[in-house]
Amino acid sequence: MGGALTVDAMPSDAPTILATSGGIGQGQRTRFEFTAMTDYAVDLSGVTGRPPRVCLLATAMGDDKAVLHYLTEAAQVRGFIPSHVALFPMPTVDDVTAHLLEQDVVWVFGGSVAGLLAMWRLHGVDEALGIAWQAGVVLTGTSAGSICWHAGGTTDSFGPQLQPVTNGLGFLPYANGVHYDSEDQRRPLLHELVGSEVLPSAFATDDGAGLVYRGTQFVEAIAENNTAGAYFVERCGGAVTETALGVRRLQR
Repeated sequence: MGGALTVDAMPSDAPTILATSGGIGQGQRTRFEFTAMTDYAVDLSGVTGRPPRVCLLATAMGDDKAVLHYLTEAAQVRGFIPSHVALFPMPTVDDVTAHLLEQDVVWVFGGSVAGLLAMWRLHGVDEALGIAWQAGVVLTGTSAGSICWHAGGTTDSFGPQLQPVTNGLGFLPYANGVHYDSEDQRRPLLHELVGSEVLPSAFATDDGAGLVYRGTQFVEAIAENNTAGAYFVERCGGAVTETALGVRRLQR
């Protein structure tokens, strides 16, 4: 199954990605609240003895100032030391690579994955993220912030009718499906695209589930609720098969 494996733990200095359809929700006293999967991304970073440094990227939302404010507020409530890199109207830091290398976790919000990829490449954020990932900074995020690490996936970046995106960063050699249980177009289109070889074999997540990768190797599926599933979709002998993965439920 695409080289998937299961391990009990991973060293904190390994290149690590946690790609999710979750990690954030509605806050009780704030607009947003980071949830168990984001806490787990911090755990994967191995930080101890100080507050974790988390860089927030809202490029997929056009660096909307309100979104960045609410994400920063949520991070502060969670006890993180937040920062952000915005690209509109110009990059907010002189050296994106240096800034990312100072972080424990980079957290990417959802929105337009097509827009996110274009802006990252325009400003060299793609290369900076690759350097940070190889250095052990944990990369995580939700929706567009999940698809981006992969070869591609399905997206509403171009309109309400989902379309393929095939120019992901490619840190991971798989495609990615998000919101698999909550948006009706997601599953059939992912099957179609894998079957026609527009996309490679894919890992997919229901809302509330995430995928842990060590290097380019899939490690495990996790979930922050009791129902979310994760799946592996591949083309076998001209047919598309979908395999439900074992999911470890996070306890928080």
